[in-house]
Amino acid sequence: MSNPEFGNFAALLLILFAAAHALGYLFGRLQQPRVIGEILAGVLLGPFVLSHFAPNLMNVLPGEAGRQHEVALSVLYNLGLLLLMFASGAETKGLFCPEDRREVAWLGMVGTAVPFAVALLVAPNFPLDALTGRLNQRTPLILVIGIAVAVTSIPVISKILHDLGILHTRFARLILGVAVFEDICLWVVLAIATALAKSGTLPQKQIVWHIAATLLFFGLGLSAFPHLLKRLTGASWNAFSKQNPVAYLFAILLAYTAAAALLDVSLVFAAFLAGLAAVADQEHLADAIHTLSRISFSVFIPIYFALVGYKLEFGSSFSWSMLVVFLSLAAIVKLCSAAAGARLAGFNWLESGNLAIALNARGGPGIVLASVAFDAGIISPSFYTTLVLVAVLTSQAAGAWLGFIVRRGWPLLVNEPDNRVTQIPAAETKAA
Repeated sequence: MSNPEFGNFAALLLILFAAAHALGYLFGRLQQPRVIGEILAGVLLGPFVLSHFAPNLMNVLPGEAGRQHEVALSVLYNLGLLLLMFASGAETKGLFCPEDRREVAWLGMVGTAVPFAVALLVAPNFPLDALTGRLNQRTPLILVIGIAVAVTSIPVISKILHDLGILHTRFARLILGVAVFEDICLWVVLAIATALAKSGTLPQKQIVWHIAATLLFFGLGLSAFPHLLKRLTGASWNAFSKQNPVAYLFAILLAYTAAAALLDVSLVFAAFLAGLAAVADQEHLADAIHTLSRISFSVFIPIYFALVGYKLEFGSSFSWSMLVVFLSLAAIVKLCSAAAGARLAGFNWLESGNLAIALNARGGPGIVLASVAFDAGIISPSFYTTLVLVAVLTSQAAGAWLGFIVRRGWPLLVNEPDNRVTQIPAAETKAA
């Protein structure tokens, strides 16, 4: 890349970066998730808005003259996505509490399994042609629909709870514990969906190997790898982890993604497992995880969300009726299932409603789901836009409802005996 080309790319990156931070800050001041402003920055700089309101700028931003920078932008997009998933994996430590395991189990099983199963049963009865991506495969698409209905956001809901000053409560502990359980289960399903999508043109033996490799990688990533990494990090001869722990964490992320690439496993899931493994060694890496998360959420993740917004499709292929129908059905199924799980766990109707609305926020995982499924060719551009908007709107609704309850001074859990429980780590996820 020549000096003029790099200068143009730097200017383009500056525009994206500044717009994402400016609108993210504005939405934060309005007590909305910053991610909404960052995505909106990409929408405003995207081809749909510019072609209608400022066509002369199309030659400046990443559509026309910016094609020469697509590779560099793709690297930044994927790096931001990997760092977001790494941070999400790192946030899972300490969110489960033995006293809450019964309630988390009911909320997790009923609030996750029921909406996922309902989506799997209902989705095949709808016309799916408008939702199918370039690979034209129905089974991975139906799995993605099931995940989209069942998923709950860890980063967004934790930021909402933090902003409202209730991250220390048992209510927050329950919500985040369930979200971790859901996300781990649903990432496994998404890994299978992407494996099925990739294997559509492969021989039968390679299909079996591809799915087996994905499940094996996930199984080892949840069980053996964290213990091995903890021993490696604490080894007396490991000067790398002691002299530069932030660089060591980044090396862990690269090692996981390289191993996943060799096995043809999605790199997104490798990044999540890398974060999960790194956080197992809080003694040596806690400060480094905090530092890397701050850098990620300040620099790379806002650019990722801006590029997510840039890719949104609002043209003739996008259907507002599809958005309304999918949003309504997904929200109703998730709310009813989560409320039923809460009732079975022993909560009253008011408490169950509060828990269900909080668990209906899809946020970052919903957006990542859309990105992964779209890049894998599972979903169409219009359905990608629908999934991103559903993630944004459900997060806004959860924040508005919980804010209303807190400002009124009403209890989120009526019988909560102590409102001052141990602080839950994860308050630093500003952007997502």
